[in-house]
Amino acid sequence: MNKQNTKIVLDTSIFVNPDSRQFFGKSPREALVGFIKIIKTKNNLSCYIPPSVYQELIKFTKELPADKDILIKKKSPASYQDSIPALLFYEFIDETRARINKGLRITEKYTRQGLKKEDNREAAQELIQSARQEYRIALREGILDSKEDFDLILVAKELEAYLATSDKGLIKWAQKLGIICLSAEELKSLIFNPRS
Repeated sequence: MNKQNTKIVLDTSIFVNPDSRQFFGKSPREALVGFIKIIKTKNNLSCYIPPSVYQELIKFTKELPADKDILIKKKSPASYQDSIPALLFYEFIDETRARINKGLRITEKYTRQGLKKEDNREAAQELIQSARQEYRIALREGILDSKEDFDLILVAKELEAYLATSDKGLIKWAQKLGIICLSAEELKSLIFNPRS
């Protein structure tokens, strides 16, 4: 990408995930403010965020810095114009079905264990919590699980931009479309040493 046209689409995880935000600040708000302070001095960067992701970010940061709209542009995906390869949807459907089946097996496993411990309320409660955690991992980790994730992919594809995220599912599916993903550490490095 040309130094004058480095485009970055930002995911909430860069500012919210503790492992990611440490490169810009201690809290989600501090990380966003720190990021904005850095990009204020850079003329060769254009940062974007889909409106749906912007709303998500507000929930974590409460109030956003006044100059964020100038430095981070809200960009909706051209949902009716973008085309996504059908093969990607086939893969998504296959993976979703496999995850649902895996979730069903987890539920069955914990139900059987729970029936054996029905007289022990505390043990049953621990089983429910373990089942919930394992089920959540099986169904949600490593997959696109929100419209916000899909908006990020569409905007990054449309703009031919980098996608800054720490979401493993988002990275996996974005890379299938040839989108270059950046971790928070790589994002910070890119900001200070733009690629030519």
